[in-house]
Amino acid sequence: MTPSQATAVERSADEPTASARPARPARAARPNGQWKVDGTAPLNGNEAWKQEDGGLSVRERIETIYSKEGFDSITGDDLHGRFRWWGLYTQRKPGIDGGKTATLEPHELEDRYFMLRVRIDGGGLTTEQLRVIADISTEFGRDTADITDRQNIQLHWIEVESVPEIWRRLEAVGLHTTEACGDVPRVVLGSPVAGIAKDELIDPRPVIEEITRRYIGIPELANLPRKFKTAVTGHPSQDVVHEINDVAFVALEHPELGIGYDLWVAGGLSANPRLGERLGAFVTAEQAPDVWHGVVQIFRDYGYRRLRNKARLKFLLADWGTEKFRQVLEDEYLGYHLPDGPPAPKPPSPGDHVGVHEQRDGNFYIGAAPYVGRVSGSILTGVADLAESVGSQRVRLTPHQKLLVLDVPPADVAAVVTGLRALSLEAEPSAFRRNTIACTGIEYCKLAIVDTKETARLTIDDLETRLGDTSRLKPITLHVNGCPNSCARIQTADIGLKGQLVTNDAGEQEPGFQVHLGGGLANQDREFAGMGRTVRGLKVTSANLSEYVERVVRRYESDKTSDETFAEWSHRADEEALQ
Repeated sequence: MTPSQATAVERSADEPTASARPARPARAARPNGQWKVDGTAPLNGNEAWKQEDGGLSVRERIETIYSKEGFDSITGDDLHGRFRWWGLYTQRKPGIDGGKTATLEPHELEDRYFMLRVRIDGGGLTTEQLRVIADISTEFGRDTADITDRQNIQLHWIEVESVPEIWRRLEAVGLHTTEACGDVPRVVLGSPVAGIAKDELIDPRPVIEEITRRYIGIPELANLPRKFKTAVTGHPSQDVVHEINDVAFVALEHPELGIGYDLWVAGGLSANPRLGERLGAFVTAEQAPDVWHGVVQIFRDYGYRRLRNKARLKFLLADWGTEKFRQVLEDEYLGYHLPDGPPAPKPPSPGDHVGVHEQRDGNFYIGAAPYVGRVSGSILTGVADLAESVGSQRVRLTPHQKLLVLDVPPADVAAVVTGLRALSLEAEPSAFRRNTIACTGIEYCKLAIVDTKETARLTIDDLETRLGDTSRLKPITLHVNGCPNSCARIQTADIGLKGQLVTNDAGEQEPGFQVHLGGGLANQDREFAGMGRTVRGLKVTSANLSEYVERVVRRYESDKTSDETFAEWSHRADEEALQ
């Protein structure tokens, strides 16, 4: 036996065997920053500045310092953090290509101008309010305006020096930008036909008004882990994309309890998409504001704050499940049990409300499509003038980037349709103009990699020519997004396009998209929402987008069964057919 072998024997005789050794203590799980579990000590810089000086506080500095001393006087944590609590983001500096989006620092990407988001809960505007927004656009925003897919209006080229005056004008007519962005309860989506539709189950406006009156702009809910999105509808078409909101109330008639709401929680897309889930609970209209408050408090108190990419409510629900979530809601926050309820039935009609529709009072509302939400202050002024010329004083915005004029007398319907067309708002749009949406894109967004608005506009016009012979084609949704964050809901479109740089046939990189196929939310053609299919390597350049869409749509037309939707076909088709 060698000396080393002998030493090993002696050591082994003195040491316990592996099975006899005491078990190593389990490593303590890292805290997730859940206030009710881990305490409120901030675990990252973002959480630290939110606790030190909340986002709502920056308004005073904007009014008294930054608007007087200019852009260079703004501190970094205010500029890149707290400004969002008042609807302000710096916009992208012109001329920076998408290949630099991920390599440059925020201060290198951003311009000295702001995007300003006007918060419009429920999407309802008077013509007076619309005219004020339009005037702000033309006077302060270079005549820019976009209708978003969350019923807001976004303006661009806003200078910090102008912000106090803009707030003064908005607030004089009952509008504001409070918590239009930031880690807060964002705008509450509401049915665009609330209170007027002949087939409405319940008017959701009282619920929306109570939520916003009680809870928007209060310090207790102004520091959430991330943004919190809400939707409320009383219409059978389920017209508020409820499956992708953090909390949603969908009207239905309970067989025993009458008309109320089905409660959904924890939907969200972005780079980690997850559809919301029903809690199986029936909520009355009177209970809805308190239930909303309970859900948002769960998010505040139990949401994950350590990592921002895991800080949405969908991650908590994935760990808890619906049974625990409902129990915590009822036991800790409501103090009473919610009765069980059935799901709402499949929507019987489209939820974009495009076209001419009779109201319950005998007048009509007319829904019109701009090109992917792109309007202008001049167009909005024209809409206000047109509506008032026929005695209407109400318009609505939709979660599909559309605009409705309400209260049109029967004798004036044709004139309003024609007048909207003259303003580039189409009440009788082609299938692709009606069903295409697009995010802001590289034109203004610091996160974007490719252009979206102009690409979508050119594609729509091209497809109207290329596919004009497919008159019986069922509507196909086309969603165009400038980056992976899915502001344009790419995973829930028939054809969803995620912006990225794509290698072309010549081996060069150029703007393009990864393609998702066959997604969708509940609608007249599908009972349940579902995510799109991603085919490995399926990418298309922006220049070839129209050609690709035409090719895949014609394959669908030739291969589908009689009643098969594009989504159904694209999930069963061979990958070769989708190329």
